[in-house]
Amino acid sequence: LPPSLLQGFPCIPTSDLPAADILAFARGLQNRTVELSSAQLSCLARLLVAKNLTADFERFPPDLLLFFDSSEVRARTCREFYARASRGNLDLLPKGSSRRTGLLRGALTCLGVQSSRLDPQQLSSLGALVCDMEPETIPASDPSILENLELCLTLTGAQQDALNALLLTGGTKHGDPSSWDLQTLRDLGPLALELNQTTLSLVAEAAWKDFIRNITAMYRNQGHSQREKSLILLRAFAAASASSHPRLKRNTDRCLSGPITASTIAESILFLDYNTEQFDLCLSNDVFIENLEALLEQPFTLKYLQVMKKKMDQIFPSGIPEEQLKRLGLLSRLYTETEISQWSVTSNDTLSSLLNPSGGEWKDSQVQQLLSRYMSLGGTLTGPLLQEIGGKRLCNLQEQQIQKIPAEAIRTAGPLNISPCSQTKKEQLYRKAQVAFAGLASTPSVYYCRIRPYLGGAPAKDLKDLANAGVAIDMDIDTFLTLNPEELQKLSVTDVKNLLGENLPELKEAEHEPLVMGWVERQSQQELDCVLGIGLQGGMEEPSPTGTTTPPHPTTPASVTPTATTPVPTTLFTVPTPPHPTTPASVTPTDTVLTSTTLPTVPTP
Repeated sequence: LPPSLLQGFPCIPTSDLPAADILAFARGLQNRTVELSSAQLSCLARLLVAKNLTADFERFPPDLLLFFDSSEVRARTCREFYARASRGNLDLLPKGSSRRTGLLRGALTCLGVQSSRLDPQQLSSLGALVCDMEPETIPASDPSILENLELCLTLTGAQQDALNALLLTGGTKHGDPSSWDLQTLRDLGPLALELNQTTLSLVAEAAWKDFIRNITAMYRNQGHSQREKSLILLRAFAAASASSHPRLKRNTDRCLSGPITASTIAESILFLDYNTEQFDLCLSNDVFIENLEALLEQPFTLKYLQVMKKKMDQIFPSGIPEEQLKRLGLLSRLYTETEISQWSVTSNDTLSSLLNPSGGEWKDSQVQQLLSRYMSLGGTLTGPLLQEIGGKRLCNLQEQQIQKIPAEAIRTAGPLNISPCSQTKKEQLYRKAQVAFAGLASTPSVYYCRIRPYLGGAPAKDLKDLANAGVAIDMDIDTFLTLNPEELQKLSVTDVKNLLGENLPELKEAEHEPLVMGWVERQSQQELDCVLGIGLQGGMEEPSPTGTTTPPHPTTPASVTPTATTPVPTTLFTVPTPPHPTTPASVTPTDTVLTSTTLPTVPTP
């Protein structure tokens, strides 16, 4: 399957293939550059389990193993399984989710872990799973736990404190922080970005100044999230550096550190060589405006950025020209909503440049003002712009602004996460998506893939149409949990079964979600058992007949004929009401007693 097809399906379309083809597909993922979604990996894992193809896990990519149920892991090979799974991208599983916690629990059971202390062999098998363990595990375990912690994308505050406490003991391979040199700081790898001020204060000044130059060299090529970490560390070093700067008299009004030129910007780390006062005095307006992009590549702290914003406002007292707005980058995030409301944002290019994530995080209120300004000046939101804005901030638009978004923009935007939107806005966006993808409606599986992000705004009628389209769409459980609760209550047990298809077992895993609990409570327990058969509990129980008490308004036939139990796919039988209802004298074990609100159900063939 080509990558374009793989990325378009929420569930990989391999369920009807022979077992050998599915196995070959799973093995072949090792050599693919395309990344599969969580829903796709979950689907493939279930297919492998259903066809008893899990024994070959060593040839499956680690990401796929994250979606195997722990009950499918054989005891004799569990160490190898968890060692391989721990190399996967744990962020595919939401932190705290039952699947992720179950993975860790299964690994700890397999390895016989019974305390906070982990030995080297256990650590080797746990890999990145250690990232989800309690902070006290860090100082209690073998010092080689540092190798596991290097695999963590992020550490909690408590884990970071525990890491620094371990390093301060001097009992790791890196020794006491007071003995660290440049090579030690390099050897710490990503953990260097987790060092706190207490640890850094013990490091020799020459070592950390050299290290800063190393970080700065890498900083220019880092992504946004990694830059944020680098900046935290650099700011900590800057605090130490500030204490080593000679104190200048506060009435100094001239540049004493040498003028900042284009070559200075290219070759120096300015915050090490200039305090903020000297940075302001030694940076001329001409050099600033000509070298703005290069300056913004420097790892500046907030005070330095504020100096540059002040210069920008001095140069353009009547308002920043649109061509200069495109260059603002990180500086743009320092402007207030009131200042943004005066900007001349008239082109897609300008808005796109301002929204570029390389410039750092915007506050939601700033983005809302920026979009309002753009639209008030006649701008139209296109698909690429919607993608840059993102679903969360799209939700912050006013309803009348959302109404102005053309359906074509939705069609070309790609998937948008609109789950944070109000229900009214979800319904607005869903109606636009309906128009955008109307041409695909004759192919339900493809139509579903495109309209899936907007189904939180779908009415029950449209959900029923999808369920009964005659083609399995296999709705993933994450999408199911975004449906409008009021509309979900209108779906029958069979509707939900048809919607979820091969993903039906995941409904059991989500049974404690409020949305699922609310729906289950309104369904007949008998239907839940007979139609779904996945063990959901909490539905409405039918009253047990006594054989002597006559119901006040009897509507139940005395017996159900054999034809009432003949399986017919996807169809519920309607039992006609007898003209003169009577109370059954007795009920045999095979009889089904019905209430006035329950239709008899038919087992799925």
